Amino acid sequence: MKANAMILHHPEAVNTNGARVMGRHSAGEGFLKGFVRFADVERFYCYAPQVGHYRDFEQHVAAYSGRARKPTTWISPLHLGRTDLPDCLYVPGPGIDEIAWLRRRYDQRAFSVCGVTHTISTTRVMERLGALLTAPVQRWDALICTSRAVKAAVTGVLESYGTYLRRRLGANVRNIVELPVIPLGVDSAAFAESERSDSLRAEWRGSLGIAEDDVAILFLGRLSFHAKAHPVPMYLGLQKAAKRSCRKLHLIQAGQFPNAAVERQFREAARTLCPDVGAIYVDSRPAENRNGAWRAADIFVSLSDNIQESFGLTPIEAKAAGLPSVVSDWDGYRDTIRHGIDGFTIPTRLPKAPNGEDLAFAHRSEVDSYDRYIGHVSQCTAVDVDAIAEAMTRLADNAELRRRMGDAARRHARETFDWSVVIASYQELWSELAARRRTAQETAIRKADDSAMPLFDDPFAVFAHYATAPMVDSDIVAINSSGDAEQLDKLLQFEMNRFASGYLVSRELYDNILRALHDYGPSTVGDLARLVPAFRRAALIRTIAWLGKMGAVRIGAGADIPVRKPEYVGEAAE
Repeated sequence: MKANAMILHHPEAVNTNGARVMGRHSAGEGFLKGFVRFADVERFYCYAPQVGHYRDFEQHVAAYSGRARKPTTWISPLHLGRTDLPDCLYVPGPGIDEIAWLRRRYDQRAFSVCGVTHTISTTRVMERLGALLTAPVQRWDALICTSRAVKAAVTGVLESYGTYLRRRLGANVRNIVELPVIPLGVDSAAFAESERSDSLRAEWRGSLGIAEDDVAILFLGRLSFHAKAHPVPMYLGLQKAAKRSCRKLHLIQAGQFPNAAVERQFREAARTLCPDVGAIYVDSRPAENRNGAWRAADIFVSLSDNIQESFGLTPIEAKAAGLPSVVSDWDGYRDTIRHGIDGFTIPTRLPKAPNGEDLAFAHRSEVDSYDRYIGHVSQCTAVDVDAIAEAMTRLADNAELRRRMGDAARRHARETFDWSVVIASYQELWSELAARRRTAQETAIRKADDSAMPLFDDPFAVFAHYATAPMVDSDIVAINSSGDAEQLDKLLQFEMNRFASGYLVSRELYDNILRALHDYGPSTVGDLARLVPAFRRAALIRTIAWLGKMGAVRIGAGADIPVRKPEYVGEAAE
């Protein structure tokens, strides 16, 4: 068996049927499906704070497993102290610092934490990256970067923030988390040719008005000029290609418009800037529409110019579909499309720093929204229109070149980006992290009296000064006249008196404690706490305070009250 991991699961993160589907949703669904199908493990572990999230995980595993369904186990945050956990906890995002803080409450060598980057341009993600330098992450933790460009960006952010922390604190602050580059994956089998491929292609091309000898260029993705790819370079390049080519060109734009105003701008711009190119729009939400668009196309195009992009799934889907690609030389695209082999990469230019500092400041100070911020940056990304025209003309006029590049693309997708290959890379990384965990030096070692989470410490420590006095072991607990079962039954009729019961001891146990206090007289908090196993003492002490709130007992430092140690509490070993 290969290395296994607890998978942090949230239903929203794998939902590709929502109104607004982002790349992270597709990547999350693809990873879980790939892991269930290709990970050689005996059991699937779901890490989730809510049982409802685990039930959703179970349903996905059942749907992806087919007949070879394997058992699942729910791990809640309260279970992280177990000694039978897998070697790793996988977070389908960059927030490994948050898990590292939770792990610190138990044992920092208990398991590795592994996350993955998607969009890194948001304020929250930048804060998560900065937290890698201050959180109790370890050398056996990793943040997977989906492309070399993302790794360079993450490294730059950490170096810049580390410099600030050194000057601010005088400490040698540096990143110790592993930053491996592992791409996202594609289900190659879903794009494989079948007996119906030719007929489906003919059906879709016919329905879209594309003749057999025409050339169809496909863009598939969000139709957003500010958050995905500004369409003007594509329109201008295709118009030049249409003038040069001996073929009729059609542009299929398959995706979703965020609103009617954006749709109107796309349609008007296409009519104005590339009037000689057939403009076709397809709603990509139905799976049959996406499949039909892939089959109808001859060339794939995606000229992303947006910092929200980090890897880009559609180019590897295009490769799996056997299409040559024309893409911008941008972020993860340059890791997936090999110029001159399975497509063409179009040069891009971005202004040099510090010419955009005011853009970041306007967003951070909430003058500009996130959408405006990334839109302003994208407007400053130059994409070579002449290179687009040249690449499109070459591919449009040369069917053999399209076939050769498409075949190379399909092989490369199967050998490098198929989920079976990517999942194996994940499991290999988890094995390496497990080996490192056995020998590497631990950082931020927690001593016995240290807080596990200093910025979210035990509320009874942080807010100790709110109360008249803390409840200590020497405090005396004496039963009140109202501390009988009948009175408690009345009080427990109200939900407001029951809602914290999960963090108190059982009704049976505190009934026994009240009986002991009645039979033997007042006792100290410490003596009562020692009547239960160590792991139940915190719950028992909380229960004593709750009983005081309910008027069942009095708690105080009355040294003049005679005290006898109780001899039993019944089911003390609850």
